[in-house]
Amino acid sequence: MSTATSTLSGAAQPTQPTASSSARKQPRRRRSGRFIASTSVLYAILAVIAIVYIFPFLIDVATSFKTDAEAASDPLSLIPQTWTTAAYERLFLNSDFPTWFANSAVVTVFVTIGRVFLASLAGYALARLDFRGRNVIFAGLVAVMSVPLVVLLIPKFLVINQLGIYDSYAGMIIPLLVDAAGVFIMKNFFESIPASVEEQARIDGAGTFRIFWSVVLPMARPALITIVILSFQGSWNELSHFIVSTQSPELTTLTKGVASLASGQLSQGTQYPLKLAAAAIMTVPVAVMFFIFQRRIMNASEGAVKE
Repeated sequence: MSTATSTLSGAAQPTQPTASSSARKQPRRRRSGRFIASTSVLYAILAVIAIVYIFPFLIDVATSFKTDAEAASDPLSLIPQTWTTAAYERLFLNSDFPTWFANSAVVTVFVTIGRVFLASLAGYALARLDFRGRNVIFAGLVAVMSVPLVVLLIPKFLVINQLGIYDSYAGMIIPLLVDAAGVFIMKNFFESIPASVEEQARIDGAGTFRIFWSVVLPMARPALITIVILSFQGSWNELSHFIVSTQSPELTTLTKGVASLASGQLSQGTQYPLKLAAAAIMTVPVAVMFFIFQRRIMNASEGAVKE
């Protein structure tokens, strides 16, 4: 009897973990339910924020295809009652918009190339070269970043005028070539690169500039692409500097030209479609640049992790 009892009790034992396992599944289900609920709330909040940011741009694009009367009477509608390209026709046929676009393109290309090159050189020098006054220069760099740009407008005008480059491409480009934020970003990135990489190249007989150009700079692609995006966006959208550095209509940039539309340059009235059509066109190069280089930033970061 004892043997049979032990056998029966042994056969009955496996049923106990089943009850305990089902009891354990309940907290897991509760946790998964809470996770789904919290995730849904988070996505809902992000969707609302996205709508807040995207809605003005959609209004911009929609209004550019409206008539002046419809834009004034119903400015928040996303679907125009009468689709028209009159605003774009006036921009390209009855204004100097192509000249504005060309001037902005020339300045942006030269400023972007110059900023990337100079910021890389200065950042590498502050990160790797040991020279007297390096810390003082870096402190001054950080101090310049904290100064509002509006404060520097009058001194910038005086310097440009004194150098004899006022109202010229040189006056538009040269003062924008140096960017303290770009130097700061490149310095921090170069400091994150192991010094052993440069020591190996130095043992092989490479000089300082050779190490910078052939060894360190290719490893800094994520930082370089970041500087390209920031420089392109900053110089393309720059306004205050061009106000104090130029006055000729032939050197007017997009930002100055679009700002002048507010004074009724082409016609009377609010001209909402005209202004917003110009603003919509202005956003295209920056958006294309960002989406192209965003993918390259991700690929460069993945390559750095794999190494």
